[in-house]
Amino acid sequence: MRATTIHAPFDMRVENVPDPVIRDSTDVVLRVLRACICGSDLWAYRGEAARQPGQRIGHEFLGIVEAVGSEVTGFAAGDLVVAPFVWSDGTCEYCAEGLQTSCPRGGFWGSVGSDGGQGEAVRVPFADGTLVKLPAEAASDDRLLTALLALSDVLGTGHHAALGAGVKPGSTVAVVGDGAVGLCGVLAAKRLGAERIIALGRHTARTDIARAFGATDVVAERGEAAEAAVRELTGGQGAHGVIEAVGTEQSMRTAVAITRDGGSIGYVGVPHGSGTGLDLSVMFDRNIALRGGVAPVRAYIPELLPDVLSGTIDPSPVFDLTVDIEGVPDGYRAMDDRTALKVLVKP
Repeated sequence: MRATTIHAPFDMRVENVPDPVIRDSTDVVLRVLRACICGSDLWAYRGEAARQPGQRIGHEFLGIVEAVGSEVTGFAAGDLVVAPFVWSDGTCEYCAEGLQTSCPRGGFWGSVGSDGGQGEAVRVPFADGTLVKLPAEAASDDRLLTALLALSDVLGTGHHAALGAGVKPGSTVAVVGDGAVGLCGVLAAKRLGAERIIALGRHTARTDIARAFGATDVVAERGEAAEAAVRELTGGQGAHGVIEAVGTEQSMRTAVAITRDGGSIGYVGVPHGSGTGLDLSVMFDRNIALRGGVAPVRAYIPELLPDVLSGTIDPSPVFDLTVDIEGVPDGYRAMDDRTALKVLVKP
């Protein structure tokens, strides 16, 4: 089959690799219908996250089950399914608590020795604990299929950030970051009843999506100017909840500065220096809470899926460029150049 591999910074290749097969009785083999490139993949692409030459990549995908291990009970060949960005056994204490990302037998797609989602097929360990079945008719609805793909990561991650930020009906929320996760954070905040949503971003194409998703205000400034703008919009107080969806020192400093006293920050930006943006004495004095981390999206899919199927929420606009499997390296370049927000891959 064809699959994306990474060999060095900025060196992405689509190569022939062995077809996946059932190795363990709890596996399934899935043919990928939709995958995508994540903003976090760019850290490896740029050489800021180590990868072995030839390692697979990609962690967001959905597709059709083609082969089923003997102990799999929840799926059969022909089922349409979505995969969260980690696999988990579904039986441990962490899985029972809805924290599948801490499953001792779990793992990340594209880790050494595993298949990545940016390929034609994937071996899925612990299928019963990992996959979620989708309505078969969705396979023939291109827009819906694209929206459902967001359940694999960005929609659930935005939801996780909104929960960490303590979003509730009537609250004011600010979102730091205009990438796909930040935009899904806007969508999640609206879904949870936020009355005012301030999106921080400078790219009009992205802030237009933020407004369509429910943002009531847009702040294009950065740094101290952004802090002043949010304070002005909120009568000097700041936002009850802030979603931090970038992961840098500046983004975290901004998040702390624009949080209302007694408010909360939900952080889901993969940390790349964000720890240096935290001043615990400031947070202590102002009673600011910090919650978040890697999102257990498997726990959120059952809650979010009905709203996607009904059209109540539609995250599909975050995908603004489509490539086939051979075009994945071009997709990385487009996202790195910021000419694309999030690249959809149709193998």
